[in-house]
Amino acid sequence: MDTARSRRRMAPGALASFVRFVLCGGGVGVASSFAVTAVAVWIPWVLANALITAGSTLLATELHARFTFGAGRCATRRQHVQSAGSAAAAYAVTCAAMFALHQLWAAPGAMLEQAVYLSASGLAGAGRFAVLRLVVFARNRPRAAAAVSTARPAHVAVARDPAPTAPAVLCRAA
Repeated sequence: MDTARSRRRMAPGALASFVRFVLCGGGVGVASSFAVTAVAVWIPWVLANALITAGSTLLATELHARFTFGAGRCATRRQHVQSAGSAAAAYAVTCAAMFALHQLWAAPGAMLEQAVYLSASGLAGAGRFAVLRLVVFARNRPRAAAAVSTARPAHVAVARDPAPTAPAVLCRAA
């Protein structure tokens, strides 16, 4: 009963976080797709994509730290690194899906490519949401770390026999 009640309390928070994740991440994704196209006019597309992807990942991580997961503060360096790692994993999933598609079909149509890419992207996004919520922006992590760092060992006085000092006793003990 207690577990069911706590799950019900968590569900709206998780759902609200997911909606904010989709809005923030999706908004940044759409804006960055336009930005890549605009920047690619002046520099090679591959470089434009890399620069915009790095910038959009930093921006999305900040938005997720402040709004999506309710931290209300800037993301830490650790959170940026972990978020970048989850973004790289999501990128790898979409690349692998497209590679598999092109291995299975010699010339897939645009609709099939879009369906595979969007399916892989949705799956990667759901996985990324889970990683960000449960690992990167987990709310209990700072409290748990603080509890561990502030805990002090208890000193207990233990009565014991004094150590032998006579040479004969020390030789027998060895």
